[in-house]
Amino acid sequence: MRPVSPWQWSPLGLLLFLLCCSCMGSPSPSTAPEKKAGSQGLRFRLAGFPRKPFEGRVEIQRAGEWGTICDDDFTLQAAHVLCRELGFTEATGWTHSAKYGPGTGRIWLDNLSCSGTEQSVTECASRGWGNSDCTHDEDAGVICKNQRLPGFSDSNVIEVEHHLQVEEVRLRPAVGRGRRPLPVTEGLVEVRLPDGWSQVCDKGWSSHNSHVVCGMLGFPSEKRVNTAFYRLLAQRQQHSFGLHGVACMGTEAHLSLCSLEFYRANDTTRCPGGAPAVVSCVPGLLYAASSGQKKQQQSKPQGEVRVRLKGGSHPGEGRVEVLKAGTWGTVCDRKWDLQAASVVCRELGFGSAREALSGARMGQGMGAIHLSEVRCSGQEPSLWRCPHKNITAEDCSHSQDAGVRCNLPYTGVETKIRLSGGRSRYEGRVEVQTGGPGPLRWGLICGDGWGTLEAMVACRQLGLGYANHGLQETWYWDSGNITDVVMSGVRCTGTELSLDQCAHHGIHIACKRTEARFTAGVICSETASDLLLHSALVQETAYIEDRPLHMLYCAAEENCLASSARSANWPYGHRRLLRFSSQIHNLGRADFRPKAGRHSWVWHECHGHYHSMDIFTHYDILTPNGTKVAEGHKASFCLEDTECQEEVAKRYECANFGEQGITVGCWDLYRHDIDCQWIDITDVKPGNYILQVVINPNFEVAESDFTNNAMKCNCKYDGHRIWVHNCHIGDAFSEEANRRFERYPGQTSNQIV
Repeated sequence: MRPVSPWQWSPLGLLLFLLCCSCMGSPSPSTAPEKKAGSQGLRFRLAGFPRKPFEGRVEIQRAGEWGTICDDDFTLQAAHVLCRELGFTEATGWTHSAKYGPGTGRIWLDNLSCSGTEQSVTECASRGWGNSDCTHDEDAGVICKNQRLPGFSDSNVIEVEHHLQVEEVRLRPAVGRGRRPLPVTEGLVEVRLPDGWSQVCDKGWSSHNSHVVCGMLGFPSEKRVNTAFYRLLAQRQQHSFGLHGVACMGTEAHLSLCSLEFYRANDTTRCPGGAPAVVSCVPGLLYAASSGQKKQQQSKPQGEVRVRLKGGSHPGEGRVEVLKAGTWGTVCDRKWDLQAASVVCRELGFGSAREALSGARMGQGMGAIHLSEVRCSGQEPSLWRCPHKNITAEDCSHSQDAGVRCNLPYTGVETKIRLSGGRSRYEGRVEVQTGGPGPLRWGLICGDGWGTLEAMVACRQLGLGYANHGLQETWYWDSGNITDVVMSGVRCTGTELSLDQCAHHGIHIACKRTEARFTAGVICSETASDLLLHSALVQETAYIEDRPLHMLYCAAEENCLASSARSANWPYGHRRLLRFSSQIHNLGRADFRPKAGRHSWVWHECHGHYHSMDIFTHYDILTPNGTKVAEGHKASFCLEDTECQEEVAKRYECANFGEQGITVGCWDLYRHDIDCQWIDITDVKPGNYILQVVINPNFEVAESDFTNNAMKCNCKYDGHRIWVHNCHIGDAFSEEANRRFERYPGQTSNQIV
């Protein structure tokens, strides 16, 4: 599509155009635009979400109907003209593809072409008013300089400070109905306007409106509410109404995207015959207001989960992954928007989406990309119900993985925990608030058993992301006036939203070391690493080697053989070794660094370099029922960047006492032919087994996700040969597929000799 230029006009039209230009002279920029006849009858405003008062989707009212502008051929010059129409001095940027949300109604202008010096948008070339082949997914927006034109006063501009500026919503519980636990799920709707909090008139209030409000507050759905009580209550109270005429379709991610009408400041007839709008929301499973609700919801049959979030540092955010044919994969960010993101959030038990993230903002996935060009209306119960395009490897890459940030209910858990004594707000001794019938008090947590998983929960509760370290001794941090230990025996899985949800001792405190110096501490971080094993490489490189004992002296010194090797007839005989390569990728958003500092690294003479981690990976052979029959006694590891993705530079290497670690976007390769990269299976009897590899098994180093640290393979050993197949990351399959995990290879397995 191209703009209509004067050179495409008829000869008569071109002559008139030239005569007009000669009369007008060359236009020049103006700081106070003069009213032109062409702009009479037009009104302008900024709309959409999220935005500031000087940016948004451009909307024009013509003939009493509001409409938008298509982004085809839109430029910064056109944005300059529109910003001046809105009373700003100039534009600093413009947006395309409905960044502030799709509008409604007509698309008034398409192929808008301005030089930037026009005094009115009517002077710019276009396809003509109302002539467009665009959709609202192509609505244009502007970002104006936050500086007003001097003396600008134009009744044709709807003041953006008061238009669509509902940026926050809350529910106020009814007075006299008892103290409600958090989160608040029912109450009077209040919106924050520039002049404070106001209530909303319930005239014409619909379930669609309630659905949008609940989504903003972090709840996936709404339910009917008994308004009789609230109407009776309204007769006894005074109310301040600031908003009426709310009309949502129910698909909006934010109330600002609905059609809204605000009361004028001097309007004395506010909400006649009406009452404050009331909403009741249904919390997701994670946020059920009481244990009774949670048990009731859990008792309902749950279908297989087909959507999940990975890599987020806070609840309700992460890379979107979907389940297809029993395998998890990612979603391409093409055409990814708030509607699709909101479907994901509600499906997972959160509210609507705050942000639809693109460009792998939550880290890159690994493996399949299942969906692309997902187009949701916002009403779908699942992302899989939205129209989408199946994808091939050539269509998209993991650098385009889509993500979301969801609205969450306010639970107040962050007010029950704090840090003290640290050098920054991200570290310190953990203090928690406890108390039952008596007064609330702050106290410390016993350091016994406190580790990375417990620290992860504490950092999540604090809203500080991940845990770099969980500390059992905090003598170097001043505890201030708090010295009492009020919680002990804390054991977390790492997924809890607060320490209260972890197992811990009750009223009786049991702590081996009661001094304040031995209490729990954390060091938190907004980012973390995420290690993942390349499972296909294990399957491709596995083989058996009968290695003579005289070649294994170094390995024996490093305890890389089974215990029976000690009684072997050295140097005669051999050991049977299952060898394979392991390639460990860091797909997180922070480098993986060993927990130990250089001062405690160990020099290994056989390998000729320092090892920074004693336990980095476990190699095991298991029976189908999980009994361990052999293990790789790899003594310790040296971490380095063997290879990296394009445009990622290596940072770590083992040679010459170099820094050790794995950079984001790089991987550490342990080749099958190096010492100790094996499992000694000399004593293993023929049978069906599982080969299991676990990275960072003791959670010594923080990661954003520990569920993908294990890899499993089926293997069949007949005493001479071994077959290895079906290697996969522990959480790459669905739960059902994992339950069906084969215990022996089929006839089509790759035979490894």
